[in-house]
Amino acid sequence: MSMSFLFTFTIIISFGLCILYASAELQRLSHSSKHDGALSFLVLGDWGRRGAYNQSQVSFQMGKVGEKLDIDFVVSTGDNFYDNGLTSDHDNAFQESFTQIYTAKSLQKQWYSVLGNHDYRGDAEAQLSPVLREIDSRWLCLRSFIVDSELVEIFFVDTTPFVDEYFTEPQEHKYDWRGIGPQKPYITNLLKDLELALRESTAKWKIVVGHHAIRSVGHHGDTQELINQLLPILQANNIDFYMNGHDHCLEHISDTESPIQFLTSGAGSKAWRGDIKGMNRRDVNFFYDGQGFMSVKLTQTDATIEFYDVFGNVLHRLTSSKQLHSSM
Repeated sequence: MSMSFLFTFTIIISFGLCILYASAELQRLSHSSKHDGALSFLVLGDWGRRGAYNQSQVSFQMGKVGEKLDIDFVVSTGDNFYDNGLTSDHDNAFQESFTQIYTAKSLQKQWYSVLGNHDYRGDAEAQLSPVLREIDSRWLCLRSFIVDSELVEIFFVDTTPFVDEYFTEPQEHKYDWRGIGPQKPYITNLLKDLELALRESTAKWKIVVGHHAIRSVGHHGDTQELINQLLPILQANNIDFYMNGHDHCLEHISDTESPIQFLTSGAGSKAWRGDIKGMNRRDVNFFYDGQGFMSVKLTQTDATIEFYDVFGNVLHRLTSSKQLHSSM
């Protein structure tokens, strides 16, 4: 066997493995619903500041609401650690901004997290490390994955690599793109895997979670790359809710072309930016430029979503209903 043939064969095998790896199915995690079939959870984003900027006060109110709703888990919409993510999987910021802040009994449940753009400015892979789960077993952060609870499937999407300016105009920031590879193939494969999973889903409720907003009237506004590439897939696959952080606010915006409701919960700590865009839009149902979080309660027929401020007041409530049995 010639050396040139061996070299060519090795390249083909290596290329094949890369393709298999890049187009691997989204990891699926199971989380059982309550015995009555209901499910409830909290949604929080943009929070990790060692308790500052009212992070501790938001945590306190989350603990009270979590107990009242008997939550099953917590969803983090990213920007988990400021300003520049974690330096390693032994960074004290993990415990100082997470373990030592969210201490309420009701919050000692699984946390499902995605990465935000600030997380990518540090050691992004540190947040994916099993070492963190050894420090605090609640923590589970992956790039893109599915939480399957039968009643609902929650599709977590890694949105930071979609945003072109992080690659082309990073300014003084350095992004940790390890594990991403070239931007376009990464996004193409992710969207393909997501579309397949959404199409095959038989869950009563379908929720997609990402860090960046598709629609927002806050500081960052709409994310055009997600409008162009992600939104058509969501509209074609009967998604109920898209939940995100990134803008440090709470908001509820309706899609004008489908039943999708866009829900921003990115007010876990520093907020009050004061810059608002397009509040006269008819699709804006609610906007609050202050700290807070969101709760979700799902049954076979109903969804109830509430937005809370830092004092525990309910600022806005969204309800959605479905038939118990789909018509044939």
